[in-house]
Amino acid sequence: MIAHLILRRLLGAIPSLVAVVVVTFLLTRALPGDPAAYFAGPAATPQAIEEIRHKLGLDKSLPLQFVDYLGDLARGEFGQSLTTGQPVAQDILARLPASVELTLAGLILALIVALPLGVAAATRPGSWIDHLARVVSTAGVSLPVFFTGLLLVYVFYYLLGWAPAPMGRLDLFTSAPRTITGFFLIDSLLTGEFATFRAAAAQLTLPALTLALFSVAPLARMTRASMLGVLSSDFVRTARANGLSRGTVLVTYALRNALLPVVTTLGMVFSFLLGANVLVEKVFSWPGIGSYAIEALVASDYAPVQGFILTMAVLYVTLNLLIDVLYGLIDPRVRIEA
Repeated sequence: MIAHLILRRLLGAIPSLVAVVVVTFLLTRALPGDPAAYFAGPAATPQAIEEIRHKLGLDKSLPLQFVDYLGDLARGEFGQSLTTGQPVAQDILARLPASVELTLAGLILALIVALPLGVAAATRPGSWIDHLARVVSTAGVSLPVFFTGLLLVYVFYYLLGWAPAPMGRLDLFTSAPRTITGFFLIDSLLTGEFATFRAAAAQLTLPALTLALFSVAPLARMTRASMLGVLSSDFVRTARANGLSRGTVLVTYALRNALLPVVTTLGMVFSFLLGANVLVEKVFSWPGIGSYAIEALVASDYAPVQGFILTMAVLYVTLNLLIDVLYGLIDPRVRIEA
């Protein structure tokens, strides 16, 4: 059943990916600026600019450029980055683990806070915990992500001196661990480099906390609303009447049945955080694909921007597949319907 559901979702995602490829190609060509003139420099002659444009294939018509782009994609290539001089696929593979590690860390921190807070608010409506959950939710969605990051840097680095300088994934005195997964926290533990693990965790704390503060709001609100609906249902009252403990009723019966909308919200939040990483990575000098795409966009470098958007689209499709699988694990009725 699950395999059939995944296959159906994959087939349904093909038109979306095709649309992303076409729209991305057209939008990047519509951007202001001339890559050939940018990389030729202000002192370049028109002849030199034309030579660079010919070398990049920008003197061809749009249909021919699109055919060349499709040929690169068919070979698993995203083109060459003019800003780094490296293949775009190689740059993305090198930077993607940094972005995913940051996003997952922020999401895990948000779940640790949001789920207990939402459950506590639902079980005690009108109490101080319920009011606290509302205040946290309102504050989380009201503060822009980049402002939260700058505020945390100012307080914890500049004023208190508790956090390290926002200079990327590691400080200047720590070398990167041997690459296994690309996640510094995991790789440093697998290689036994505990000093590197502490340094990577210290650098990750503030940017992950920045993303978590935003993510707590929708997750806590959805958990509270979903739990309130489930707690008033007949099967929960029956479980209580049968003498089951409060913890068993809340976790086994109520929370499990309330998780479906929470999982949906979790997928939406994760998708947003992948995009919000663009701002957070610039604030904390984080070497992820968001900052990579911004640098390429400023330079009118088409290939990295196209590779970034296509990578995001594939990640979104993969995320939706994982959510569908989680649906089947949480609620067996989903597997039956599939």
